[in-house]
Amino acid sequence: MGLFRLLFWVAIIFAGIWVWRRFVSNARKPRPREDAAAPMVRCAHCGVHIPKTQALSQDQQWYCSQAHLEQGPRTGDR
Repeated sequence: MGLFRLLFWVAIIFAGIWVWRRFVSNARKPRPREDAAAPMVRCAHCGVHIPKTQALSQDQQWYCSQAHLEQGPRTGDR
């Protein structure tokens, strides 16, 4: 009967730890906002998508680097 009591209390302790981690710890963590992602734009020259905050703009078009800004938009099929 002593082994059964020991296993019972071990199971209760592990269940308590699991409940604590599952519900109490997750409630304290701040959840990331859904709109936290940076808006992306496409380079008019090469087509690479980059964050709008890092892009260079000219004539309502976006570029990924100064070199592509100077070369301008690529013409032709894509």
